[in-house]
Amino acid sequence: MALLTKTRERRPTSFYFLAAFFALFVLFLYGPMLTIFILSFQGENGGLTFPMNGFSFHWFGNLFEQQAVGDFGGSFSRSLKLGLIVMVVTVVVSFMAGLAFRKRFRGDSVIFYLAIASLIVPSILISLGIGLLFNIVEWQPQWFTSALGAHLTWTFPFGLLIMFAVFNRFDPSYEEAARDLGASNWQTIQYVVLPMVGPSLIGVAMFSFTLSYDEFARTLMTAGALNTLPLEIYGMTTNVTTPVLYALGTVTTGFSFLVIALALGTVAIMRRRKGQKA
Repeated sequence: MALLTKTRERRPTSFYFLAAFFALFVLFLYGPMLTIFILSFQGENGGLTFPMNGFSFHWFGNLFEQQAVGDFGGSFSRSLKLGLIVMVVTVVVSFMAGLAFRKRFRGDSVIFYLAIASLIVPSILISLGIGLLFNIVEWQPQWFTSALGAHLTWTFPFGLLIMFAVFNRFDPSYEEAARDLGASNWQTIQYVVLPMVGPSLIGVAMFSFTLSYDEFARTLMTAGALNTLPLEIYGMTTNVTTPVLYALGTVTTGFSFLVIALALGTVAIMRRRKGQKA
């Protein structure tokens, strides 16, 4: 019996190979982030590399002071506004498209493939194409026009695919029951469909916001004269020689995790309320 137990507990070689691969994956994923996080707390006389020269919050305070190079506040504000606009548009259009594609109609396959085609086109080519188009028609590229369109070519296909998966599992009998009880089409959507697909819509919102917030390639030639935060950070890498750049990275990363936590918390609250009503 003891021998049998030991035999069962023996792990195959593939387990250790996969465990080592996963450890390397975690190291490459979070190692750079952890390095930037630690170096952002350099002392006032600290540099961009190890070893640490003291510990302080000096560079975080320096973020809110006038900078010789870079516009932290303006670029962060533009990225935040752009991400929120992209999030709202993606959620609304993806939800409406998901409802529309529940029934077949003429040309639905063509429209679907046109909608997701941008996923296989290199992002830099889309940015270049939109920038050239605006130049041809003599429109000035701006973060709220050309960059907004470029970001939607990236977020909308994902939102559409997510909503397709959600509605494929959606039981239409709930809608039929609501209509049998006298509910209008809008009341059915408001009180039946939206509460049931709400967590998925929050997922689409979180996904589209984070994709837009840190998008670089599709913004490079479409943002115009005013940079978003990823472009500003990229431009600063060749000019800024202090850990203030690391402090900025830590703050923006923390903000991203805060957005994810808020989204997950909202989903948890919605599920709890749904369970209480049931």
